Amino acid sequence: MSILDIIMNILAIGVPFSVALLLAALGEMFNQRAGVFNLGCEGIMSMGAFLAFLPPFFLKTGALAPWANLLGFAGAAAAGAVLGLLFALVTVSFRAPQGIAGIGLQMLGWGAAGTLFRHYVGGVTGIGGVPPLPIPFLSQIPFFGPVLFNHNIVAYLAFLAVPASWYVLFKTPWGLKVRAAGTHPRAADTMGIKVTRVRYQALALGGAMAGLAGAYLSLCQAKMFADDIVAGRGSIAVALVYFGRWHPAWILSGALLFSLAQALQLSIQVLGIKFPYEFAVMLPYALVIAVLAFSRRSRLRGPAELGKPYDRETRI
Repeated sequence: MSILDIIMNILAIGVPFSVALLLAALGEMFNQRAGVFNLGCEGIMSMGAFLAFLPPFFLKTGALAPWANLLGFAGAAAAGAVLGLLFALVTVSFRAPQGIAGIGLQMLGWGAAGTLFRHYVGGVTGIGGVPPLPIPFLSQIPFFGPVLFNHNIVAYLAFLAVPASWYVLFKTPWGLKVRAAGTHPRAADTMGIKVTRVRYQALALGGAMAGLAGAYLSLCQAKMFADDIVAGRGSIAVALVYFGRWHPAWILSGALLFSLAQALQLSIQVLGIKFPYEFAVMLPYALVIAVLAFSRRSRLRGPAELGKPYDRETRI
C-alpha cells in the first residue's frame, strides 16, 4: 500500500467520524452563544443513540420498516429537545449552577439509556442502519471521490449544517437575539428581547442536534447500540466549541482534526505499525487537550455572560 493510499484511507475514515462531533458541537455552539454551557451533551447523545436504535430493531418487517431509520432520527431529535428544555428549566428558570446541572444531565441520559437498553433489548444486536449514498460521478473522482462523496445522506446534511448554522447565527434576527442573550442579556432585555425564551429555544435546538449526533452513532456509524457508544464525544464536542471560537467554520475544522487523529490511531493498529497501542488510543484526546492549551486567545471571543444566570430583577 502506497503512502497516498494510506492518506486516502485515513481521510476516508476520518471524515465520517467527524459527523457526530460536528452535529453535537454546532448544537452546543447555540447553547453557549445564548449564555449557557451544557455539559450534559454526552447524556443527550446517549439517549439519542438508544432511541434511534429502537425503531430499526423492532420494525424489521411491516409497513413501517422502510421508515424505521427516519423514525429513529425523529425520536432522537425529539428526546434531545426535551432534555434540552429540562436543562433550561433547571439552569435558566431555577438558575442552578450550569456545571453541576450538566453533570447531572449527563448521568441521567447515560444511565437511562443503558438501563432501558438492557430491559427492552438485553444485549448488543446489529441493525441494518443507514446505507452509504455515493454521489454519481463525483464519487468516482480519484482520491477526492472516496474521501468526500462516498458517505451516507446524514453526513452530507451535517456538513451542509455548517453554512446553515452560520447563516442562522449571523444573518437572522433570531441569531442576533441569541448572541445578545449571551453577550449582554440586560441590554437585550431592555430592547424587548425575552432572554429566558431565547435561551430555552437555543437549548432545545442544541439538545435536538445532540440527539441527532447520538442517532448518527447508532444508525450510521456503529449500526448497533452499547453503553459506551458515545465514548466521550459529548465532552469533546463541548471542548470543540471553545477551540472553534464559537464559529461554525472553526468548529468544523476542530471536528475534522480530532476525527483524523482518531482515524490515524485506527490505521496504526490495522497496518501493524510498531507503536504502543495505549498511546495510539490516547492520541486524539491528547491532541484536543494540547490544542485547547495553545488556543488561549479563543477565550477573548466567547460570550461575555457564558455560564452566568440572568435575573432581570437583580439590581446592577
